[in-house]
Amino acid sequence: MEKIIVVGAGLSGATIARKFADGGADVSVIDKRETVGGNVYDYVDKNGITVQSYGPHIFHTKDKQVFEFLSKYTEWVKYEHKVKAKISGKLVPVPFNLTSLFELYPKEAAERIKKVLIDEVGYGEKVSILKLKGHPSEEVRKFADFVYKNVFYKYTKKQWGLKPEDLGEQVMNRVPVYVSEEDRYFTDEYQYMPKDGFTSLVKNILAHPHITLKLGKDAIQNITFKDGKIYYKNKLFEGTMIYTGCVDELFSYKYGSLPYRSLTFVFKTKRRSSYQDAAVVNYTTNKRYTRISEFSKFTCNPQKNTVIVKEYPKPYYGGEAIPYYPIPLAKNYELYAKYEAEAKKYKNLYLLGRLANYKYMNMDIAVKNAIDLYEKILEED
Repeated sequence: MEKIIVVGAGLSGATIARKFADGGADVSVIDKRETVGGNVYDYVDKNGITVQSYGPHIFHTKDKQVFEFLSKYTEWVKYEHKVKAKISGKLVPVPFNLTSLFELYPKEAAERIKKVLIDEVGYGEKVSILKLKGHPSEEVRKFADFVYKNVFYKYTKKQWGLKPEDLGEQVMNRVPVYVSEEDRYFTDEYQYMPKDGFTSLVKNILAHPHITLKLGKDAIQNITFKDGKIYYKNKLFEGTMIYTGCVDELFSYKYGSLPYRSLTFVFKTKRRSSYQDAAVVNYTTNKRYTRISEFSKFTCNPQKNTVIVKEYPKPYYGGEAIPYYPIPLAKNYELYAKYEAEAKKYKNLYLLGRLANYKYMNMDIAVKNAIDLYEKILEED
């Protein structure tokens, strides 16, 4: 099989590299970082705690194929993620549920709202805050406005630098109201953390005799495009190139920079075994940071000390900081479409992953997309 170059050693790049290698291809995986894993990179610190350098990542999926693929490269620790938000001085579950309702509302009013939700939506179901904001009952509309203001509005403005309504229904519907006491952030069938961390998982995926790993190398410096052909190190490249980085950077920002949101992480070690009541606490109304994560709670392995991280959202500009979240605005997708069309001019170039596809995606979707792209390329051969 022809030579394969994969640019990026994150979860997407590692997955498709492994699929090609298992199929007998020689694969070069190139990453400008000195570490594998991309933003899921983690390490064990001096406290014996697995710390995630780029913020919390939790694996969850409904997809058995994805779970079985990753299970070949890691043992798992069962973990069901729970998040709380500080609202009106109280810590309540998010997504907002019936427990949150009774914590924050007088009992009689909470009972009335609960009855409406169960009667109209159904116990155990989820409902969009947008739907509740248009409810005929004034009391339910006021409840929806309360949730919108205290769970969505200020948090979203901090996170994205935009109002929720500017981002559209996709973002607003991401965290619905649960009509139950369900307090798990995810309800997928498979919810685990890799026993030895995500870095170990990705290293194991890449551990194959047909995979050559090149870290600390910026592949873009060696890639040029001309007349519908790719040149690598000034030589015509006729193999298959999988690119997982920022597509605007790949094409030298010829149509302009794609907007992202970035983050600043502030890590602190606390001299206590537990810092907060949940692995993640969202600060939806006050504080400049959006949330505090406590890493020992992800592995259920408390130590003498604990490590927390505060996340401060900030703008991203091409080439500065680290791009984390593509901003889901129509004008940004229109700009991305120009880069996508540019990439399609090269028949042996494929875009893969959150940055290259300019799309927020959970880890399981990143793996699934990589598997699907591999199969698509095989069909094209």
